[in-house]
Amino acid sequence: MNNSIALLSVTAISIGFIHTILGPDHYLPFIVLSQAKKWSLKKTMLITFLCGLGHVLSSVVLGLIGIAIGISVVRLVSVESFRGNIAAWLFISFGLVYMIISIRNLTKNRKHSHSHFHIDGEKHVHEHDHHKEHTHIHQEDIVKTTPWILFLIFVFGPCEPLIPIVMYPAAENNISGAVIVSLLFSIVTITTMMLIVLAFKLGLNKINLKPVEKYSHLIAGAMIFFSGLAIQFLGL
Repeated sequence: MNNSIALLSVTAISIGFIHTILGPDHYLPFIVLSQAKKWSLKKTMLITFLCGLGHVLSSVVLGLIGIAIGISVVRLVSVESFRGNIAAWLFISFGLVYMIISIRNLTKNRKHSHSHFHIDGEKHVHEHDHHKEHTHIHQEDIVKTTPWILFLIFVFGPCEPLIPIVMYPAAENNISGAVIVSLLFSIVTITTMMLIVLAFKLGLNKINLKPVEKYSHLIAGAMIFFSGLAIQFLGL
């Protein structure tokens, strides 16, 4: 490995770590959805890994194809930017829909009181609701589709610094150099995602969240929604 590839390898590792830490969309959706859906630790980490893999591979494959057929870095950056806009709006849309469904479920599940009078004049009050026959229908539907929705969003989501800062400079030496730095970037990005999610998962498991548990789906939707807004309008 020559000096330039060695330097680009260090750059790839550094950027992979920093861009993951600074991008809440890399870990926040898994943290909040894991709590809301009560995913096991194993399931949470598997979903995080697969989404991270889809996230980095989409940019790696695009970069390698661009290098192989001679597409300019400027054009590829434009493609990545376009993909980033799609991913941001998908995050916003997903979070908003999730919030709406959560609010509707909270409204349906809200209990109310009725007074009843008996013939002998006795009065009593009891609480009930009107959702027994279809409890959690919408939540169960989302449980089944959420991992796939996340995966598709992450496949659309680009690793913006990978192609222009790491892959193309490495490819000026040889294609194997571009593969090496891409691999390092991918490993660091996915590992950082998983470590952050793991740390929050273990930490939250030690906190009593019962008081806000019924709002967990609403909180998850809101966090994803605002993450999408941050990506789109703040460039995070």
